[in-house]
Amino acid sequence: MGFFLETVFGGLMAGMLYALVALGFVLIFKASGVFNFAQGAMVLFAALAMARYAEWFPQWFGFQSLLLANILAFGAAVATMVVVAWLIERLALRRLVNQEGITLLMATLGISYFLDGAGQLLFGSATYKIDVGMPKDPMMVLENTFEGGLLLSKEDLFAALIAAMLVGLLTLFFQKTRTGRALRAVADDHQAAQSIGIPLARIWVIVWSVGGIVALVAGIIWGSKLGVQFSISLVALKAFPVVILGGLIIGVGEKLSEIYLGPFVGGGIENWFAYVLALGFLLVRPQGLFGDKIIDRV
Repeated sequence: MGFFLETVFGGLMAGMLYALVALGFVLIFKASGVFNFAQGAMVLFAALAMARYAEWFPQWFGFQSLLLANILAFGAAVATMVVVAWLIERLALRRLVNQEGITLLMATLGISYFLDGAGQLLFGSATYKIDVGMPKDPMMVLENTFEGGLLLSKEDLFAALIAAMLVGLLTLFFQKTRTGRALRAVADDHQAAQSIGIPLARIWVIVWSVGGIVALVAGIIWGSKLGVQFSISLVALKAFPVVILGGLIIGVGEKLSEIYLGPFVGGGIENWFAYVLALGFLLVRPQGLFGDKIIDRV
């Protein structure tokens, strides 16, 4: 029983991190109606910026404080992602106002490839380390309840708490602020939003900037766990089944399938289980777990 609970806990923590990446997709889609295929590239680009700035600033300014390096690097990385958002709006989205959704989707694919190349050009293509002081040591809990207790990861727990806090803050932002309501209005209808005086260009810069900051937080957490490498952008692919089913379901399903089904299929099931689960679910419920059933009346 203890091992089963450890597996479930690990899946829940992984699901929270997947949800953090998926949050970037949902955020931009809810605020602009664009399904952003560049979110994975944004996570990688932001993580590269954070890692390299934290390495460069002590060399440039001659200090040794890790905390100061991380603070400066985070601020510089946020500024970098805001500049990226402004460039995306100015060079791409501004010219595609009121176009079909497929046109905007293809534009995000182009942005993804551009960010991948720009990341390598500006920051290099090696594997870099991000050290933000997250605890690496495991901890034992419930030793009196289960024999040997439960072995949990402090790093995963801290990462999940950060992800939950960010989700809560963004929920309040969308529901309670004037800007958040304007973002939702733009997503519903670009032309109607413009007709009542909502500045579309400014709104898109804001939402892509917030999406970039979310990508930065996700990149820092994944970079701290795995190192900053170009495979991080592939983590964002897990966001697609997460958007359909939810991060916790995907995370727990992956871990349990790897432990209990992996021996029968030769291992590696964790890499593709989420996509098979999402595909099977869509065959039964095409609108997704949280979507409303669409009824067309003729």
